[in-house]
Amino acid sequence: MSSVYEGPVQALIDELGRLPGIGPKSAQRIAFYLLKAAPEDAHRLADAIVDAKARITWCRRCFNFATGELCTYCLDERRDLALICVVEEPRDIVAVERTHEFAGRYHVLQGAIAPIEGVGPEQLRIKELLARVGEEGVTEVIIATNPNIEGEATAMYLARLLKPLEIRVTRLASGLPVGGDLEYADEVTLGRALEGRREV
Repeated sequence: MSSVYEGPVQALIDELGRLPGIGPKSAQRIAFYLLKAAPEDAHRLADAIVDAKARITWCRRCFNFATGELCTYCLDERRDLALICVVEEPRDIVAVERTHEFAGRYHVLQGAIAPIEGVGPEQLRIKELLARVGEEGVTEVIIATNPNIEGEATAMYLARLLKPLEIRVTRLASGLPVGGDLEYADEVTLGRALEGRREV
């Protein structure tokens, strides 16, 4: 498909179109909005992107977003070291935190097992999770992967690896819609799922 607009405009549309969930029409709308916006507004957005890319890293313990070696949750000494909630992505931590039902630590897998997309267990932060369980005195791991095919496959895989370590392994209870994503669950539904978690 040939370029429709002047070089820089089309380049902007093309780059925006590469973002997840942004189709060609949305990319065009956002590009036109940015071109009409005051220069300081566009620069603020560009600076925020550059700053985030420069300053944000992965927490060396749980693999959440961090601005230093450890994230906010790993630095919080009030949190229960013996309890780890395993999630797929950093955004899922925010969903769990909104329930006010969990006071332990987190572990971010940075994805889920999805063979069709070429994501196997070795691409996820699973060996780091097993190391933490062995080193940090963990007594329970709550598996809070998404209630879809990939999330369920990941949960079953983790349960198989964690069971021999003689700790309690639980999965979020019913209440979450199958095929949905954790980040879209409301607080009540997610809170009930945490309260009613079950052995895997």
